[in-house]
Amino acid sequence: MSEITPESLLKQIKKLEGKALPPVHLWDPPLCSNISMKIDREGRWYFMNSPINRKRMICLFSKVIRYDRDGSYYLVTPYEKIKLKVEDKPFYVIDFSIVGKGSEQIISFKTYTEDIFLLDKEHPLKIKVDKNTNQPSPYVLVRNNLEGLISRNIFYKLVDIAKREVIKGSSRWGVWSKGLFFSIE
Repeated sequence: MSEITPESLLKQIKKLEGKALPPVHLWDPPLCSNISMKIDREGRWYFMNSPINRKRMICLFSKVIRYDRDGSYYLVTPYEKIKLKVEDKPFYVIDFSIVGKGSEQIISFKTYTEDIFLLDKEHPLKIKVDKNTNQPSPYVLVRNNLEGLISRNIFYKLVDIAKREVIKGSSRWGVWSKGLFFSIE
């Protein structure tokens, strides 16, 4: 087996470029245990403890991430599987936009890896509050069972546009998107 490098992985993944997301859930390649890859809390990628600075490479790698039942994230190609150490979530939300107003508005998010998706039933927002620090961590489902951490400044912008609404008899702060109310409390 040849040495695995970011470039060799990129070569495999480039074959899938331009297609819909690859069917990583169908692939069952052997695990490469001698490789270390990491995604930090702010979406930065590392290979063997060295930062990966090529944005295009990171964007392609992000297309072949899988979260398995064992509670681990993997970068999966048809030929190899590499365990990813993920500090929080594999995606990092860096921007959002709004079209419309009130309960009819539509919010779209953009990740560091250039995934763009709507805040809707398939991509819900959830807030986890750290019991020790009482600090919120806002997450949104990016795709399948892969979530993204919403960056602090984007979360504050969501807080700025939040409205207090009475939903099912409960008064909550939140945002509307695609006719659904998402609590930010």
